[in-house]
Amino acid sequence: MKALRIGRPAAVLSVAALALTACGNGGDSAASSATSAAATTSAAASTSASASTSTSASGSASESSSAAAAPAAIDVPTASGTLIGSGASSQEAAMTSWTDGVKTVSPDLQVQYSPDGSGAGREAFLAGSSSFAGSDAALKDDEKEQAKEVCGDKGAFHVPAYVSPVAVAYNVEGIDELNLDADTVAKIFSKEITTWNDPAIAALNEGAELPDTAITVVHRSDESGTTENFTDYLAEAAPESWTWEADKKWPSEITAESAQGTKGVVSQAAQTDGAITYTDASGVGSLKTAKIGADGAFSELSPEAAAKIVAESEQNEDGSVKLDRTKTGENTYPIVLVSYHIYCNQYPDQDTVDQVKSFASYVISEDGQKAAQDAAGSAPIDAEMATSAKERIDAITVAG
Repeated sequence: MKALRIGRPAAVLSVAALALTACGNGGDSAASSATSAAATTSAAASTSASASTSTSASGSASESSSAAAAPAAIDVPTASGTLIGSGASSQEAAMTSWTDGVKTVSPDLQVQYSPDGSGAGREAFLAGSSSFAGSDAALKDDEKEQAKEVCGDKGAFHVPAYVSPVAVAYNVEGIDELNLDADTVAKIFSKEITTWNDPAIAALNEGAELPDTAITVVHRSDESGTTENFTDYLAEAAPESWTWEADKKWPSEITAESAQGTKGVVSQAAQTDGAITYTDASGVGSLKTAKIGADGAFSELSPEAAAKIVAESEQNEDGSVKLDRTKTGENTYPIVLVSYHIYCNQYPDQDTVDQVKSFASYVISEDGQKAAQDAAGSAPIDAEMATSAKERIDAITVAG
């Protein structure tokens, strides 16, 4: 198995400025050592290019040196065959860039991904009908136990694939800019606030001429990690106005318009004057996005503002991230999802092991993260997180 070594320049990393502490290995460290050794000879040209890029961007990189770890070099092994995955529709734009991009390293590797939603993706993975899942939410405790039935006693692990803001997106004629705080967002989506000129909205948008248009809430009809992240934000940041727990399913008590997947809710909102929805930033389309904040300080949706929340949050032992969604400010966007790829620590055959290692390594490489940033507007993961993820990936083995 050949390998291509891909370096991560500090200039790219400074965009995200994520400073997470990576946790333990997900499998057999002997496999990691073997893979790393096999790839050592592949990097001369790439390393030189990385050094040149880093030098040319030294100004911006040095400004972020305290927040970003040193550049990581990711060895991407080659593989062939077909790898099957399914899951988060929020990853669709990034996934297309990854499935196309991995062919530059493994031209004979075909990755087929079905964007059926995070819940459906986890179900398919746990049923053994796909080799990996894309999910905007980590596995629950019962799902971790279920994973052992498919993956073996070592179970499954998470690799953060990208960090993305969740947009509060709207389509209202006459409103080009909009400030909202957590309490007002919660009251809108719980349908306590029903018109766009409500005093609570007006108080946050002084001087704006707000129409009396009725608000049409559009939510995901499928089980969705985006829904889980959005409702987690509402439950944590506005607990008095949003009394439901975070869940991948929309609360059945709230009757509103709904649609399947990211494209579905965006399309429906785009066709309805007065509509509001929530969606991964990559899927906003023609909709406008609200600034989110509190006490007069509101943040626009951006990868950098989303990355700041992640940098100030904790990483769990299983590789997932516990976000602190109560933080607000001009450059802090609190509605964020960390989207994962979920893999087994062991697979039944060497071909699948090789395919997973090649694709998973490409996704966290400089080229893979840059491709996702260009395609989806996501924030690249930082060097420390990439290194930790690579250790888990390299440790994947054949069962038995």
